[in-house]
Amino acid sequence: MLTRYNQIAGQSIERLAALSDGLFAVAMTLLVLDLRAPAAEAVHSDRELAAALLGLAPRLLVYLMSFLTLGIFWVGQQMQFNHMARSDRDYSWLQLGFLFAVSLMPFSTALMAEFVGFRVALLLYWANILVLGAMLFAGWHYARRAGLLRDDVPADIDTSVTRRIVIAQALYAFGALLCVVNTYWSLGFILLVQVNYVVAPRVGILSRL
Repeated sequence: MLTRYNQIAGQSIERLAALSDGLFAVAMTLLVLDLRAPAAEAVHSDRELAAALLGLAPRLLVYLMSFLTLGIFWVGQQMQFNHMARSDRDYSWLQLGFLFAVSLMPFSTALMAEFVGFRVALLLYWANILVLGAMLFAGWHYARRAGLLRDDVPADIDTSVTRRIVIAQALYAFGALLCVVNTYWSLGFILLVQVNYVVAPRVGILSRL
C-alpha cells in the first residue's frame, strides 16, 4: 500500500506550478516590506530628504538584486515545468525544497540590507542563491532520469539547462569570494551577473551563459 501511494502521489505538475507561483508572489512582495520611507520627524528640508534617500541606496540595491534573483529562478523553474509531461512524489519534494529556499530570500535580503558591510551576511545571502541553484539543478536532472519530460523535448536542451545553471552558480560563487576585498564588490558583481541573465544578450560570449 505504501509503495502504491508513493507511485501515485504528487503527479500534478499544474498544482505544483500553482503553488510555486503563489509562493514566489508572496516572497517578492515581502521583499519590499523592508523598504521604509525616511521618518518625517527627521526630515526638515529637501536636502535632508535627499540625504535620507541616499542612505537607503544599499537597501534598494539589495532589494533589486533579490527581486532579480527570484525572477531569474522563477523563469528557470517555469522552463522546467513547460518541458514536463508529469510530476511524481520525489520531484514534488525536490521542488518543495526549492520553494523553501525561495521562502528564505526575504530573510537573507533583510539580513544583507541591515549588515551590508559584513561578510557573514554576504555569505549567507550567497548560500541562499546556491541552494536555489542546487535544487533547480537536482530537480531537472531527476526529471530527466525519471522519464518525466515530454517526448518532444529537444535532445540538446539538457546540456543547455545544465550549462546555464552551473555557469551561473560559478559566477555567483566568484562574486561571493570578492567579499574578501569588499562586500560592495561582491554585490556589484552579482548584480551584473543577474542583469546579464535578465537581458540575455544575443552576441558574444555572454549569449552562451
